[in-house]
Amino acid sequence: MDSKQDMREELHGLVRGLKGHIITEMDSPGRLSNLYMTGKALSEETVGKPVTLEDIRGELGDCQRCPLHQGRNNLVFGEGNPNADVVFVGEAPGGDEDIQGRPFVGRAGQLLTKIIKAMGLTREDVYICNILKCRPPGNRNPRPEEIRACEPFLINQLQTIKPKVICALGTFATHTLLGTNVPISALRGRFHSYQGIKFMPTYHPAYLLRNPGAKKQVWEDVQMIMKALKE
Repeated sequence: MDSKQDMREELHGLVRGLKGHIITEMDSPGRLSNLYMTGKALSEETVGKPVTLEDIRGELGDCQRCPLHQGRNNLVFGEGNPNADVVFVGEAPGGDEDIQGRPFVGRAGQLLTKIIKAMGLTREDVYICNILKCRPPGNRNPRPEEIRACEPFLINQLQTIKPKVICALGTFATHTLLGTNVPISALRGRFHSYQGIKFMPTYHPAYLLRNPGAKKQVWEDVQMIMKALKE
């Protein structure tokens, strides 16, 4: 009886939580589709149980859910602290990432590492991942069908980590998670909400390499994140 009662209470809690998410996120229709996608990347045996990043990586497997697997060297899942207070989300692996199987290790990644250090943190303190887990040919922009194939895994990563803050690096990460097409220049500089988590859009480090003048704006965004982490 105790186990049945515990199961009923857990189910009631899940229903209440989902209802709360839907009520608080009604102002952004694209967000509701994300909520219903949550869990679809996991097998029936895994859904409803405590999920770890290892579980999610296991479900991803040798992914062939979209054509990108045909040209990849390595799948880039993500890395860092599974209990991180801040998660950085980019758009897709580049050439260096594809070779090493790690996120943000090229020139843009080196700049991100400097930003993280300026926050008083290390890469081991945070979690870093991308919308896509495989490199698009020639580092082209992600395509909608590729995002649809990968997004459920990202959603599960974020829900498993449960960070205080998500920092979206660039347009594709921002638009995918917020379900909007508003230019990132109009979205950055203030917090948004992603399933109750503070969400800060900012420019991608690769953009900063091409436009060094935007570093000041990114630092302003990062300072807001630093303040939020102390709250």
